[in-house]
Amino acid sequence: MTGYLIRRVLQAVIVVVLVCVVTFLLLHMLPGGPARAILGPRATPLQIQVFNHQNGYDQPLYEQFWRWFTGVLHGDLGYSYNLNENVGALIAQRLPKTITLMALSTAVALIVAVPLGIYQAMRRNTFGDYTFTGLSFVFYAAPSFFLGLILVQVFAIDLHWLPPEAPQGDSLGTILTNGAGLVLPIATLALITIASFSRYMRSSVLDNLSQDYVRTARAGGAGQARIIVVHILRNALIPLAALLGLSLPQLFGGALITESVFNYPGMGLLFWRQATVRDFPVLLGVTLVVAVATVLGSLLADITYAALDPRVKY
Repeated sequence: MTGYLIRRVLQAVIVVVLVCVVTFLLLHMLPGGPARAILGPRATPLQIQVFNHQNGYDQPLYEQFWRWFTGVLHGDLGYSYNLNENVGALIAQRLPKTITLMALSTAVALIVAVPLGIYQAMRRNTFGDYTFTGLSFVFYAAPSFFLGLILVQVFAIDLHWLPPEAPQGDSLGTILTNGAGLVLPIATLALITIASFSRYMRSSVLDNLSQDYVRTARAGGAGQARIIVVHILRNALIPLAALLGLSLPQLFGGALITESVFNYPGMGLLFWRQATVRDFPVLLGVTLVVAVATVLGSLLADITYAALDPRVKY
């Protein structure tokens, strides 16, 4: 177990560094560079030259990256000239809101997807199974921005049931006090996640229904409900538990678009706005946080799967 964890942590560190290197290179390949984005289109070549020299943008890329990376190791994620604020403080203010949005949408998705997957497995090849399968394919294929706009059009503009914009505020408490404003952003992320989780749950339940222990339980006189709750549910949830960790990149990506659609003041909206002005320190800081969260989610998924399934060996 210890050796396995050490290997996975080393792999995680390598992946995070490679992600940062690739992102750093891609950002610096954009035309105009950070000087033009910060100083504006009217900046003279001399002003751009002075800015690049003062901030080290005239140095080779490997030196720029090493300076930024060593700063990260010391807890410094850089400084946003566009927002005139430390990147670490910006992320610390926005990250809890994004985590809250992701956690609530994931909880709603699990509450709906688990019983839905069980229902489809127990009623397979029926009208209900075909209906929910078709809806799952539709929601899974729908882009999050398109789904969000449809929900706004129907529930905010046509029916006037919910506000079209997410709650606004600097603190997480202010966001949570406006529950109505959270409904549409959570629903947008949850519907896509439900489509994915329910399909996995259906397949897992169907796989367990054909196992010998289910036949033994039925031969012993166990009822259908007892077989599902006592015998099948725990084993069927094992792949879903591992999928939770592996779905973090998809959740972060969906949150970026969803926050932009509903103007939700989270890390995704921060990334979207600063990308339009080429705020390199903010983009690199957010990418680093997402990369670390993704790698940790993958590691947690591996450990969870091995802990729940004794057949898995380290």
